[in-house]
Amino acid sequence: MPVEITWWGHATCTVEDSGTRVLTDPLFARRLAHLRRRRGAPPPAEAAVADVALVSHLHADHLHVPSLARLAPGTRLVVPEGASRQVPGLRRLAHLQVSEVAAGDELRVGDLVVRAVPARHDGRRLPVGPHRSPALGFVIEGDARTYFAGDTGLFESMAKEVGPVDVALLPVGGWGPYLGEGHLDAGRAAEALALLAPRSAVPVHYGTYWPIGMDAVRPHEFHAPGEEFVRLAAACAPEVAVHRLGHGESVRPGVAR
Repeated sequence: MPVEITWWGHATCTVEDSGTRVLTDPLFARRLAHLRRRRGAPPPAEAAVADVALVSHLHADHLHVPSLARLAPGTRLVVPEGASRQVPGLRRLAHLQVSEVAAGDELRVGDLVVRAVPARHDGRRLPVGPHRSPALGFVIEGDARTYFAGDTGLFESMAKEVGPVDVALLPVGGWGPYLGEGHLDAGRAAEALALLAPRSAVPVHYGTYWPIGMDAVRPHEFHAPGEEFVRLAAACAPEVAVHRLGHGESVRPGVAR
């Protein structure tokens, strides 16, 4: 059965491959601190059904303890090394099987192999966090090789660190009017696509959350990144099929090897 990707919004995706459901950076909230969900209904209950959930880093819009609490008992939860020390709420999730990983670590889930890869991003639990945990991406290998970048900037060794992939889930924006260091915008994501050279790509991490009261501040940064990525990817990596999904939509990209 081919790999199927469902985008629930922000960095939350379900990757179904080889009979195994992988959930990335689960975030199901209508509101998170100063952010509110502006587009797409919160994911349905079925979105929380997974064999394994992968958390790329400790920022609250990626490691959201109330969302993780919705996962079924026995779900495997993979977090960056040191996460349990920095996020005490993780210790209350006794119904989950928590594993901490660093870049280069591999684990098997069903018929899949999940490999943690480096990301260039501040991995601390903000606004405080004296100890750092690494920000990570993940390569999910089964019938296809799917790269979930998490949150990352562009870096020279990205293609070498990630390795060959069939599908790339790339962040192309954020949740506010400005992106700081360690992020991909649509242009840098298109450059990353050219480096990685997958068969297919899905833009994520845009067009979902926005700061309360800032609807009129640079609104194009909320609406435009997905379409801009499609346009720029066609120029930078024309051989890659880009699938821009709506919230809750799925695609089965062609990844025959």
